[in-house]
Amino acid sequence: MKLADLRGILTYSARFRDKIFVLNIDSEVIASDNFHNLLLDISFLRSVNIKVVLVHGASIFIEDLATQLGITVSDTHGMDITDEQTLKIATMAANHISHRILEGLRDADQQAAVTNAIIAHPAGIIDGEDHLFTGQVERVEIDFLLKLIEEDIIPIIPPLGFDGNGQTYRVNSDGVALEVSEALHAAKLMFVGSSNGVRDSGTLRAQFSIEEAETFLHKHAADLDKEMKSKLQHGLRACRNSVSRVHLIDGREDAALLQEIFSNEGIGTMIYANEYEAIRQARRRDVGSILNLIRESVEFKQVLPRNRQSITTRIRDFHVFEIDRNVVGCFGLIPYPGSDPEVMELECLIVAESHANQGIGRKLMDYAETTARELGAKRLIALSTQAFNYFQQKGGFLVGDPDLLPPQRRTIYDQSKRRSRVLYKDLVPL
Repeated sequence: MKLADLRGILTYSARFRDKIFVLNIDSEVIASDNFHNLLLDISFLRSVNIKVVLVHGASIFIEDLATQLGITVSDTHGMDITDEQTLKIATMAANHISHRILEGLRDADQQAAVTNAIIAHPAGIIDGEDHLFTGQVERVEIDFLLKLIEEDIIPIIPPLGFDGNGQTYRVNSDGVALEVSEALHAAKLMFVGSSNGVRDSGTLRAQFSIEEAETFLHKHAADLDKEMKSKLQHGLRACRNSVSRVHLIDGREDAALLQEIFSNEGIGTMIYANEYEAIRQARRRDVGSILNLIRESVEFKQVLPRNRQSITTRIRDFHVFEIDRNVVGCFGLIPYPGSDPEVMELECLIVAESHANQGIGRKLMDYAETTARELGAKRLIALSTQAFNYFQQKGGFLVGDPDLLPPQRRTIYDQSKRRSRVLYKDLVPL
């Protein structure tokens, strides 16, 4: 591994620390020669404090087991009719796969547990046909999964659901992964399958916005195979319902998972949502709200006081976080013209006390980083007397030296006599 690669991983790992990733692993991947390497990569994610939930498919193993037993199954993917003998085969195959994952994770020094966290009900009669033991996810036992995650135990979720009477249903793993990622507010839903993303006229589409993915799906629905269509449909819904990023990668390729997560280019296809809908550029009418936020922080000697004129003059440098039309957080960006490399300062990153510990500060920090990068900045500076640990642990900032500041800003820094910590972060291009 190159040193530059390690730096890239460290940069991204700070961004993803303590976030939940839901990985939906197709049975083709589990049957492949690369499966052991994939489990090692998952172990690496845990080593950098990324929380992982595993959902798995079973179709290939259902087909193989049915062939061995001389049984004809009614469906292998959990999307059509599941008769009684198909349910038995599906249950046997799912249990075998779950056990195989347990063995592999134990070999990778990771604790895991197979769960019955999916509560399901019958899919019922669709287009005049009773789907028998095919189920639909009714809800996800979130408290159960969170307890495992908090204990550093990786939850394994098979493509099976259970009703209140203990009846088992065959459920589609794409649908399970969607429901789990939504319920856990996962940062990423990753479809680890046998296709390296989406291709358009033979060319890999590295990324889609929600709107672009919807357009593509509508235009090419007839050309897509059933599995890819399912993943795109479920991925779109996930992005509409709180999941920031959905990825489609080929899990049979060595290190595909790590390349997709920890590199600028990625290796598959990503669908992304606008996760900053509550953040917008400040307007003149927000000056009073920003002053109130600053006043609250000044009382705790966290920031220097500002007056109305100074905020009004620079209002276009500020962004606010708004909930129900109430401003509950803000930040400002100060450019350092002529600096080398191009540098901006993140100032006044403040969240109202009433909305503390809800992740708003982290969202503001991420948005500030994105905005600075779009404005051409290559480095972000933050000065802090009390929140430097937060910048380091949540934002991936490093402790620097006052000499990083340009001369004019250094003069102001020295005159304040606050001896703020100078932190910096080199911005990774997207």
